[in-house]
Amino acid sequence: MKGDIINITDENILLATKIVKPLFNEIINSNQPFVISVAGESGAGKSITAAAIAETLKEKKLLVKIFQQDDYFYLPPFTNDKRRREDIEWVGLKEVNLKLLDKNLYQAKKGVIKIEKPLIIYKENKIIKEVFDMTGVHVCVVEGTYTSLLKNVDKRIFIDRDYNETFNDRKNRARDKMDSFTEQVLEIEHQIIHNQKFMADIILDKNFKVHFK
Repeated sequence: MKGDIINITDENILLATKIVKPLFNEIINSNQPFVISVAGESGAGKSITAAAIAETLKEKKLLVKIFQQDDYFYLPPFTNDKRRREDIEWVGLKEVNLKLLDKNLYQAKKGVIKIEKPLIIYKENKIIKEVFDMTGVHVCVVEGTYTSLLKNVDKRIFIDRDYNETFNDRKNRARDKMDSFTEQVLEIEHQIIHNQKFMADIILDKNFKVHFK
C-alpha cells in the first residue's frame, strides 16, 4: 500500500535474523522463489516484521519482493470503511481478493517475470495497477491478516497478539479510526484470524519471542 511508513529498528532486524537463520538453507536450495507469509491481527507488527525479514535477506545478497494483502482489498480504504459501516457482514474474507493474491504468488513461483498486481493509494482512496519485475527474485514475503490461508506459501509466520494487546500500536499508527465500530470490526476479524495460529510453522508470541513448530 502506497503511503505506509515503515521504520525498521535494530530490534526488528534481530528478530528477523532469528527467523531467517534456521530457514536460510531451505531458501537457497529452493528451485523456485521461496514464499514466506506473515499473518496476525491489526497492529500486530506484520508490516514491520515482513520488512525486517526482507532487509535481513537482502543483506545476504538475496532479492526479495513484498506482497501486501492490503493492496488486494476489493474496495479502496475509505470506501471499504463506508461499506463496512453500512453492512457489518461485509467485514472478513469477502473484502479481500485472496484468490488474486494466491494467483500472483503462484505466478512468482512458476517464474513469471512481470506480475501485474493491484496497488492501493491510501490517501487518494484509489486502486491502481503496478507491475512487479520478478527478475532474479529469490524470496517473496507476503503479509496481511489472512495470509496463512494462502496456498502458495512455503513457511507461515503468525504473530500471536490480539487486538486488545495491539491497542497502543494501532493508536500510534493513527491509520485506523479508534471508535467502537472499529473495535467491533476487530472482534470479527479476531474470530477469523486466531485460528490461523494452528496453521503456522513459526509463532511470534506477544513478547516477540520466536517459536518454531
